[in-house]
Amino acid sequence: MKVLISGASIAGPALAYWLGRFGIEPTIVEIAPELRTGGNAVDFRGPLHMGLLERMGVLDDLRAVQTGGTAMRFVDANGARLMEWPAGLAGGDLEVRRGDLARVLVAAGAEHTDYLFGDSIAALDEHEGGVDVTFTSGKQRTFDLVVGADGVHSRVRRLTFGPEERFVKHLGYYVATWSTPTIEDDFVLYNEPGRMISTGRDGAFAAFASDKIEYDRHDPGAAKEILRDRYAGMGWHAPELLAAIGDDLYFDQICRVDAPEWTRGRVALVGDAANGATIGGQGNGTALVCAYVLAAELAAAGGDHRVAFPAYEKRIGRFARGTQKGGDTTGRFLAPKTQRGINLRNYLNNRKWFLDLTFKIAADRATNLELTAEPRPLRPSGPAAGR
Repeated sequence: MKVLISGASIAGPALAYWLGRFGIEPTIVEIAPELRTGGNAVDFRGPLHMGLLERMGVLDDLRAVQTGGTAMRFVDANGARLMEWPAGLAGGDLEVRRGDLARVLVAAGAEHTDYLFGDSIAALDEHEGGVDVTFTSGKQRTFDLVVGADGVHSRVRRLTFGPEERFVKHLGYYVATWSTPTIEDDFVLYNEPGRMISTGRDGAFAAFASDKIEYDRHDPGAAKEILRDRYAGMGWHAPELLAAIGDDLYFDQICRVDAPEWTRGRVALVGDAANGATIGGQGNGTALVCAYVLAAELAAAGGDHRVAFPAYEKRIGRFARGTQKGGDTTGRFLAPKTQRGINLRNYLNNRKWFLDLTFKIAADRATNLELTAEPRPLRPSGPAAGR
């Protein structure tokens, strides 16, 4: 059984690992010319996330590259501390850089995964025997199933379910990251009403309040101009951080993907393409869980997607939509629109009872699912099958 996965970030390689382990042949197509490295730190928390990483055999590899957690400290224009989340709270049970996570996941499934870098899906033609895929390179191949693991702006979702505007909800903020010389080892953030800029070991991070902006998302020059305009006149380290913006700039809206269904015919969505929340929605941990459930349901159904896909949606739906909710307030937390809002956030987050409540809610969302036992593989798949 052959499955094409679009996207080589987190959900795609995780799904490929489990498909190969269960005796299904995965191919991943990735528009980037090579595996993307870098990126900010991401975290995992609770027994569900940690137990799944251990099942995959990657927990020790990730612990070897963990950051140790990163404190989140908000300061005033003179650098004086206003509010802080300690590293143990902000970084969960395990914090790693996104690029390290992707590299470890790709390595885990490399023995049974075929990668097509520098290409993408241009068209899908489903028929009784499978899905004919036309790539932007002009190549054509047929697969039994296609899975979109290609993020909140998923092309697979657009081709199969309809235009992005139906499913992606703008949450009133934009975020950006880019590499800079290290100014602070910790994650240090500075606010003015409606905007935030920060620096740390992973570079710069910014968030600002805004209605939806019409611009060419594939033009990095347009994003740079938007940032320079929105942050003009800001104090603290803002001028030097903005001057350091380079070609690795990431810029996008804070949004939530509200897709009422994640499967149609022989096509499925997983990760951010199905239930993304840009920041604060535990997207990486949820992507790993969803990837396991989709692969396990396919194996348990003997490869019959007509049985597996409905079971996948039923089993994972409530859990994934619950973790998404954490992203709804991220923008307001990072960049309150008024000075009064900034002061209130700082006041509350300097109270232990409020921090305890905040992280209890996050922990409950991260553990609100019990994984099934691993199904029998459809066929032997080399050394991975016996792990």
